[in-house]
Amino acid sequence: MELRPIRTEKDYQEALQEIELLFNAAPNTPEYDRLDVISTLVEAYEKAHFPITVPDPIEAIQYYMDTRGWSRRDLEPCLGSRARVSEVLSRKRSLTLEMIRKLNQELGIPAEILIQPYESAQTPA
Repeated sequence: MELRPIRTEKDYQEALQEIELLFNAAPNTPEYDRLDVISTLVEAYEKAHFPITVPDPIEAIQYYMDTRGWSRRDLEPCLGSRARVSEVLSRKRSLTLEMIRKLNQELGIPAEILIQPYESAQTPA
């Protein structure tokens, strides 16, 4: 493959094949340098064509609960009573700053995700 910008899906697929061929290249070799350059091109193409959206805070909480096998009851120390947990997860109550801090500390959810505005039952879309 000739080194050039990745502009099409065909270019992208060719670059992925080249990466697969060079994947076990030894460091400090021309093959490794080529792998590094092609990987950088692929990364730029993917960033432009396959952006990863950040989940909203409630989706993130549910994901973190699922991956840890947590139930709603496990969220009570972070969010408050059983009713409060239900209100937050059903989007009837917004997260408070204190809830965000506790979720960040207990579940490890990045604060950047938790502080995002999100759709709730109280606010129209």
